[in-house]
Amino acid sequence: MTLECTSIALSDFLSVSIGETVTLKCSHKGQTLKRIFWFKKSFGRKPELICSFYVHSTEVEFFDEFKNNRRFILDTENKNHNLKIFDFQFSDSATYNCIHSDSYILTFLESYSVHVKDPSSSIQTSLDQSSSENIHPGDSVTLNCTVHTGSCDGEHRVYWFKDSEDSHPGLIYTDGGRNDQCERKKNTQTHSCVYKLHMKNLIESHSGIYYCAVVSCGHILFGNGTKLDLTEENFPPFVYFLSGVLTAALIFLTSYTIHKTQRCKSKGKILFSDFFINDIHFLTVKHSIKCFNLLSARLPLLKM
Repeated sequence: MTLECTSIALSDFLSVSIGETVTLKCSHKGQTLKRIFWFKKSFGRKPELICSFYVHSTEVEFFDEFKNNRRFILDTENKNHNLKIFDFQFSDSATYNCIHSDSYILTFLESYSVHVKDPSSSIQTSLDQSSSENIHPGDSVTLNCTVHTGSCDGEHRVYWFKDSEDSHPGLIYTDGGRNDQCERKKNTQTHSCVYKLHMKNLIESHSGIYYCAVVSCGHILFGNGTKLDLTEENFPPFVYFLSGVLTAALIFLTSYTIHKTQRCKSKGKILFSDFFINDIHFLTVKHSIKCFNLLSARLPLLKM
């Protein structure tokens, strides 16, 4: 089975206010349609099926959290398949896709990216990150990402990205749906949340710039990035001086020892050769005298 996907729509961007009614249009435009699907794709989440509609039927089926939710309806009048969202909320910020299914072919008819604007609320979301961290190989480090929000206290989704000279920017960690690291300042509506990224036994490949991105109250915020520099251990200058002196002394002593050893070996061979030759000469002379004396003693006997 082969599933094909085609697209005949460009994504439209909509900015709406809290509580507003939004109509996302989708029509067949003279095409022969069979089944229509509406999907919702929030940042950092999997696509969610909102509803499906069979063209030759009048029944619309909603799924999961959209089932029995009166804020979502599908208008099928005049051959349209418009999705209406009443009382728009922060959590509704997402990309909505109208998809037509015909056998094994999926066609994207319409796509909308809907962003929430709410001038009356004091969101004023900001994000703080330390600029740099100097560490040594083998050390551990904790990178902090602090989020300050106003009246909005919904869930945050936090993403950590790494950018380095050796590789393209990439997602390395995500921390979503947790507010256990948040606190509200006294006598204010400000929330402060601190998210941490722990790294141990760092090596050279960990060097780079780490960015945190936070999805908060329908907004996506990116930090300025924390640069992680791995530096070698620095020693005082006199340590390097002593190390150089000791190295030079060791080389000198080693060379002197080798030279003396070779000289002694060479001298010993010469002395041994002289003594050995003299000894042979002495033994030869002594042996000749001995033989001469012996012959002299035997000559009278031979004459007799």
